[in-house]
Amino acid sequence: MSSESTLLFSIQASPAGLSLAELMARHPNVARRTAQRQIAQLIAAGQIVARGEGRARRYWGVASDGQASAKTADADIYSHLIPLSADSQDILAYIEQPTQRRKPVGYQRDFLEAYRPNESWYLSEPLRRQLHKMGRTAAVDEPAGTYSRAILNRLLIDLSWASSHLEGNTYSRLDTRKLIEQGQAARGKAALETQMILNHKAAIELLVENIDSAEFNRYTLMNLHSALAENLLPNPADEGRIRQHAVDISQSVYRPLSTPQQIEDALDVLLAKANAIRDPFEQSFFMMVHLPYLQPFADINKRTSRLAANLPLFRANLCPLTFLDVPEQVYSRATLGVYEMTRVELLRDLYVWAYERSTQEYLAIKQDLAEPDPLRLAWRDLIKQTIREVVVAPERDPLSSIQRAVTERVPQEAQTDVQALIVEELRRLHEGVLARYGLRPSDYAAWKAIHSTH
Repeated sequence: MSSESTLLFSIQASPAGLSLAELMARHPNVARRTAQRQIAQLIAAGQIVARGEGRARRYWGVASDGQASAKTADADIYSHLIPLSADSQDILAYIEQPTQRRKPVGYQRDFLEAYRPNESWYLSEPLRRQLHKMGRTAAVDEPAGTYSRAILNRLLIDLSWASSHLEGNTYSRLDTRKLIEQGQAARGKAALETQMILNHKAAIELLVENIDSAEFNRYTLMNLHSALAENLLPNPADEGRIRQHAVDISQSVYRPLSTPQQIEDALDVLLAKANAIRDPFEQSFFMMVHLPYLQPFADINKRTSRLAANLPLFRANLCPLTFLDVPEQVYSRATLGVYEMTRVELLRDLYVWAYERSTQEYLAIKQDLAEPDPLRLAWRDLIKQTIREVVVAPERDPLSSIQRAVTERVPQEAQTDVQALIVEELRRLHEGVLARYGLRPSDYAAWKAIHSTH
C-alpha cells in the first residue's frame, strides 16, 4: 500500500478526524513534508476535507454521497461526551453550515442590555443547584480563596495546560508540570507555547493571591489580560489595553465592534452587570459568554474569559473550572453560537459538562491535599516582599537582607522559622515563579549573574 493510501485509510477510519501530528504519530516512516503534499492531493481530489487552522486543523474522509463525514463526527463528539438540549442541537446545526451560508452579523448591544442581574438567568435554578452540589468543598465556609490556595500547585498545572491546549498548544500535561514546578521548558516546543503556559501560571497566581480584593472591574480585567498576553502580541502596547482597531474572527461571519469608545462603553456595562450578579456560577458563565463576544482586546479574549470565569468560584471556595478534556472543536462551536446567534444554550451545556469533569478530578484528590503551611500563610506578604527586595538589589548580601527584614517585622520566637522559609523560597526561585514576587526576567538574570557563582 502506498503512503498516500495509508494516510487516506487512517483518516477515513477515524470518525473524529485526525490532525497532522496524530497522523505523523501513526505513520512515523512517512516524512512530514511528504505527508503534507499527499494530504493536499487528497483534498484536491475530494477524498478528504480539512477543518480548523494551524495546530487545530483536522482531516476527515468524505462519505460516498460526497458530503464530508466531519459534520457527523462533530455531532458524534457532542452526543458521546455532552448531553445536548434540542436548542443546542439547533445551534450546532446552524454553525456546522459553510460560512457562505451563515448570515454576517455584528455586535448586538441589545444582547447585553437585555440581561438583568439576578432577574435574568442563563443558568436555570435547577442547573445552579446542581452546579453548587457538584462544586461544594469542605472549605465553603472558610475565608474567600481558602480552597484555591490549598490546591494552587495542582490548579496551576491543570488550568494552564487545559486552557493553553484549547489554543492549540502542544505541551503535554507532564511537560507543563515540569515547566511550572521546575522551570524546565520542553524540548522541541516553540517559545510561544512555553510563554503561553507561563503566562497562564502568572495570571492564575494573580487571581488567587488577590482574591480578597479582586472583583470584575477594569483593574482586575486589564491586569489579567496583561499577564496572559505578555510577550505574545505583535504590539506589546496592546497588553492590558482596550482594542484600538477592528478584528476578524477566524471561521466566523461575526464582526465585533471596531470603535474604541463603543468597546469601552460596552465593557463598562458588562463589568457593572457582572459585579451585580450574586450567584457565583451565573457570574462565571456570564463572563464566559459576554467577554469573548465583546472582544475588548486585540487578542487573547477567550483565554481571559476562561480565567475570569474562575474568579467567582475561587472567591466562593468552590471547585475550579479547569477545562480538562474539553475538545477544542466543541468549545469553538459553542463560542460561535454566541458570536453569530447570541444563543448561549450550546455553551451552557458545555459549561455544565466541563464543570462536572473538573469537579470529579478535584473532589477525588481533596483528601490528599496538604494543608497550607500556617506560618507561610501568615507571613506570605513579608516573604514575597523580602524575596523581591533581595533580587532587585543583587549587590547586597542576600542573607543579611533577609535577617534584617525578619528582625524588623517578625516576633523573636518565630524569626528562625520565617528566615528559613525565606531562604528556602529564594533557593527555589526560577523564571516560572517570578510574577509571584513582582519580578521581571531581567531582574532575575541580573541577580543570578552575581549569585549563581557564590
